[in-house]
Amino acid sequence: MAELKTQQNDASVEEFLNAVKNESKRADSYRILELMREVTGEEPTMWGTSIVGYGSYHYKYASGREGDWFLAGFSPRKQNLTLYIMAGFDEYDDLMSKLGKHKTGKSCLYINKLADIDEQILRELVKKSIEYMKTAYP
Repeated sequence: MAELKTQQNDASVEEFLNAVKNESKRADSYRILELMREVTGEEPTMWGTSIVGYGSYHYKYASGREGDWFLAGFSPRKQNLTLYIMAGFDEYDDLMSKLGKHKTGKSCLYINKLADIDEQILRELVKKSIEYMKTAYP
C-alpha cells in the first residue's frame, strides 16, 4: 500500500511562514498560527512541505488503509488561505452562516483574507471540530 506523501516532519514552521511572499497573507498566516495554537492547545508542526498542522489522530479505513493526520491545520496557498477543518462542515450550518466570505470543500475552508471572516466564529468552528475529532478518534 502506498504511503502518504504528506507526513509530519521537523521542518521549521517559522521558516515556512516567513517564505510567504504576499505580506498580508503572511500576516494572516501568523494570526491563524496563534489562533489555532490557542484553540487546539497544541504546538504547530509542518506536515509535508506546505501545511501547518496541530495535534494528530490515527485513522483506519474498512479497506485496511490506516495512517496519522493532523486534527486541524492551515496552508497559505497562492490562491487563498486554506484551513483544514477535519470534521467537515455538515454539522455546523449555523456557524458557517455567520462566518463571512468563504468557500468550502469536504474538509477545507477557503478564505481570501482574515478580514473577510469573523475570527470568533472561526475559533468556535475549530474548537467544535477538534472536540468531534478527539471523540471520533480517541
